[in-house]
Amino acid sequence: MRKITEPLSLDAIRDNHIKRYDEIRAKLSEFRAIRQNGDDLRLWEEMVFCFFTGGCSAKMGLRAIEAVRPLLMTGSLEELTQALVGVHRYPNARSRYIVASRDFLTEHCRMEIRRTLQSFDCDLQRRDWLAKEKGIKGLGYKEASHYLRNIGFSGYAILDKHVLNCMFELKIISDVKPPNTRSRYLSLEKALKDLALTLKIDFDELDLVLWSLKTGEILK
Repeated sequence: MRKITEPLSLDAIRDNHIKRYDEIRAKLSEFRAIRQNGDDLRLWEEMVFCFFTGGCSAKMGLRAIEAVRPLLMTGSLEELTQALVGVHRYPNARSRYIVASRDFLTEHCRMEIRRTLQSFDCDLQRRDWLAKEKGIKGLGYKEASHYLRNIGFSGYAILDKHVLNCMFELKIISDVKPPNTRSRYLSLEKALKDLALTLKIDFDELDLVLWSLKTGEILK
């Protein structure tokens, strides 16, 4: 399906939701299955994918995760870097993210990522930990939200450029500058939740609707 290039409207969002409904529900079911059935290695893989997508495209992230999958648990910095050369825009930096975060998670929770994430009673605290923990590299609020959504948690806004552009076109925000503080992120997230209520569209479905309106496809 081609991406929509004309000015965005509420009707266009509703129409795209109807057209994409089965595809969107299937994708969200995939995410929930990871939370329900995926082991800690699978959760780690999804975290690394989100390291790769920060400042880059989802497609680049998918190519990069394919390149390093055999190295995720034991690959050295040099091996990871070599695997990413020609695949990712930032092979050196992203390799350092993987090694540093892997070392931290091994020491902090023995890589028991599922248990650690489920230990939070508050959804906001769960994301705060991922975004603010200095031992975890490459996850700000956007990518922490992306990660949690991709492993089956709900209620988090992924405020990437596509979603921000939609909010701007709908005059919900006055510019498309990404939020650079927690309070600003929460404010925009609340505005997006209000939009979901207005449209009567599930909040997690709305993200995929908006993303597909700008890209013409649904990935992750």
